[in-house]
Amino acid sequence: MSDPRTAGVPPAGGPEARGPFSPWLPWLALALAALSIMGDYYAYDAIAPDADLLRRLHGLSQTQIGLLNAIFSLPNIPLSLVGGLFIDRFGAARTAVLTAAFGFVGAALTAWGEPFWLMALGRLLFGIGEETLLICLLAGVAQWFSGHPGRETAPGKAGGRAALAMSLLFSLARVGSYLADISPRWAANLYAEGWRPPLVLAAGLCAFSLLASIGFLIVDRHRPGRPAKPPERFDLASFRGFDRSFWYILGLNVLFASTFFPFRSTFAVVFFQDAKGLSLPEAGLLNSWVFFAAIFCTPIIGALADRFGHRAAWLSLGAALLPITFLLLGATNANLWITTVLMGVSFSVVPAVIWPATAMLVEEKRLGAAYGLINVLQSSGMFAANWAAGALNDAFRAGPGNGGGYTPMLILLGGLSVVGLASTLALWRRERGPHGHGLEAAG
Repeated sequence: MSDPRTAGVPPAGGPEARGPFSPWLPWLALALAALSIMGDYYAYDAIAPDADLLRRLHGLSQTQIGLLNAIFSLPNIPLSLVGGLFIDRFGAARTAVLTAAFGFVGAALTAWGEPFWLMALGRLLFGIGEETLLICLLAGVAQWFSGHPGRETAPGKAGGRAALAMSLLFSLARVGSYLADISPRWAANLYAEGWRPPLVLAAGLCAFSLLASIGFLIVDRHRPGRPAKPPERFDLASFRGFDRSFWYILGLNVLFASTFFPFRSTFAVVFFQDAKGLSLPEAGLLNSWVFFAAIFCTPIIGALADRFGHRAAWLSLGAALLPITFLLLGATNANLWITTVLMGVSFSVVPAVIWPATAMLVEEKRLGAAYGLINVLQSSGMFAANWAAGALNDAFRAGPGNGGGYTPMLILLGGLSVVGLASTLALWRRERGPHGHGLEAAG
């Protein structure tokens, strides 16, 4: 669940001279960015496979379990706009190191876990780090692959290999989510020792993420076109004047994250156990294939979007699969692997296209602010949806022997996904008309 191309524009004197450019440096930067976010993705998704142990051995209610992922989003409601401005002011790479450090401290407190308020505080600090870290790395990768690093471009001219590069970033990051879901299998000895050891492992991977972000900062110092000095001041006017297409794509971003992540990263595993009768390893494996499919499909779709265009059409397809998935889960006895495939395709399509498409709708100098605004509303939606889903599950006594108690949660998430689809169809219609920004064009 849950993503600014510029860390500043070169000053009037032009980019700082840095000598011959090595063509492998962008790919090294991409690899370090992916390793940095991969550990944090693991830590975010570590709650779902641990949910049953947290419930049985740590005595947490479903509302409290939902709160652990809801509170993760809470700090980003006020801080994401500031984070976007920090990226534009201080640089994506430097801000990434700071936010990765927050993520590590938060994951460590979450693993300590007692009393519950300390665990919740850990998720709060982890949220401050992880969400802004993703924006930083998206910004940094886009700077390397937008075709003209550090050079001002107009909306609709993102070009380059941005979609492929961002897709590869998400693809490698999904390895973290996949490993978290199947951790009851490959780290079964940790789960056998209780609820805490799996979270300690997640904290260790966040430490690895911090090291990778430091490496990304070192490599980024050799980026062509990197400004010699950052802009002189924050520009609050960056938050005004976005085009209508931007607001449509923002709607999809917020509603997609508010339905996908509360289900797959918080309640899916325990839902499969209680409502569908699967064991913990079976439920984790079923859930993991959503992320496993995205590892391979996301870069393919990104490359296709770069080559053939039709970005709004791709987004409409991805958005349409979510309400179908929730309908099948709540109203039918369809094979669970069908729903996994549908959600996996949706999760491959939307992230592969939505971030580079957003870069085509916003001036490069305002992209940090745009991504920050998206993150504010996305975090608000994820907080509300996680909390509401957990509260509904408790109110209707969802649990072993009462799988039907999860139906209100599925109705809530399915309804939100329908609204997200409507926003996407509005974007597609606008982009096919005279006010389009080239989202449907190839290249």
